[in-house]
Amino acid sequence: MSSLLGTLLEAQSPELNLEQSEAMRLLASDDNVFLTGRAGTGKSYVIKAFMKGVDDRFFPILASTGAAAVLVGGRTFHSFFGLGIMEGGAEATIERALKDRRLDRRLDRRLRKAKGFILDEVSMIPGIVLNVAERIASTVRQDPRPWGGLKVIAVGDFAQLPPVNPHQNIRSPRDWSFKSDAWLKSNFQSICLNQIMRSADDLEFCEILNDVRLGNVSSRVIQFLEKHKSQTLPKDFEGTVLFARKVDVDRINRSKLSLLKTPSKIFTTQYTGNEKLVSILKNNAPILEEIELKKGALVMCRQNDSKGRFVNGSLGHVERMDDESITVRLVGGNFVELEKVKFSMLDAEGNEVAVAKNFPISLAYALTIHKSQGSTLDRATVSLRDLWEPGQAYVALSRLRTSSGLKVEDWDEDSIISDKDVQKFYQSIV
Repeated sequence: MSSLLGTLLEAQSPELNLEQSEAMRLLASDDNVFLTGRAGTGKSYVIKAFMKGVDDRFFPILASTGAAAVLVGGRTFHSFFGLGIMEGGAEATIERALKDRRLDRRLDRRLRKAKGFILDEVSMIPGIVLNVAERIASTVRQDPRPWGGLKVIAVGDFAQLPPVNPHQNIRSPRDWSFKSDAWLKSNFQSICLNQIMRSADDLEFCEILNDVRLGNVSSRVIQFLEKHKSQTLPKDFEGTVLFARKVDVDRINRSKLSLLKTPSKIFTTQYTGNEKLVSILKNNAPILEEIELKKGALVMCRQNDSKGRFVNGSLGHVERMDDESITVRLVGGNFVELEKVKFSMLDAEGNEVAVAKNFPISLAYALTIHKSQGSTLDRATVSLRDLWEPGQAYVALSRLRTSSGLKVEDWDEDSIISDKDVQKFYQSIV
């Protein structure tokens, strides 16, 4: 990395705001970087701009979960560092990875060839996983520096949903990666984006989101939620209902589809690849094994369109469908014709090992809050009652572009939760 690269990248992206430009300069330095900020501040946008000047063969983007990797057609953090499912815990994982490395030199080649990596949605990575990966990188690269000298760019917002550590007792404190030894050794230079891009014209909504992000049930939060709970919506308002539990999502989607009197058509997802990996892909792909649709059905686009016509989360109604294409009238009136696409699982080397092919849409009458993370919705009805995870309420509300598309079905104060360790962490880096 060099200052010349920073100048080049900034010249390639004149549309960046001042915060984002400063982030770009830091990303182009030799330092390890933690890029964070509230939802809608353009973290992903900055990373895309940065990657225009970087060869991803030497600086890959790694996803924190299999679902995220499938969505972007990338590799997971676990596979890149040879972690597997970390059976047996940290020491057993390190021993197994180094043993396998002697039998199969691909891990060696991968880590020695890399100059660095981007870890997207770092908040979903437990601390134990970060520690193990850092030790493997230093050992394989035979370099005592943190990560064996690799430049690390961690991206994400710890105020969103917490990591899942299957090796940890449910009553133990959450294993946030920022509390790990690897995080401290990495000496991240932190930059927090604050300027909201997605809903810049809705300043009140931005303030409300920040209160909810911090777990602050302020008077303006209460007034806002009560206002959107009691408001009367236009007759033509139709949006996705966000629930905490999958059983509620399935019930709503089946019920709403059954009310349509038009004929139904089932589109079966085609899978290719290793049988075991296909099974994993079925759990991680954003589309189901079968997609049942009817004319008039409310659907959601489940990927970003390369032509910019829609994003992951765009809503619309099915206008026409046959075996080769589906026409959707998006909210706002534009028509788009969708063709079948591939959702791929890649191995650690970036090779395609399992593929799911179908139309990139799903029924959108209801969606779980967990599945909504990463989506941008025009309209939604949100249930904020009986939530149990820090960040759930914030993730649900921050999916909306503006508050004009929001209806609150129900809520309670106990569901607006922020982790105390996360609050202290952000206070320490601001």
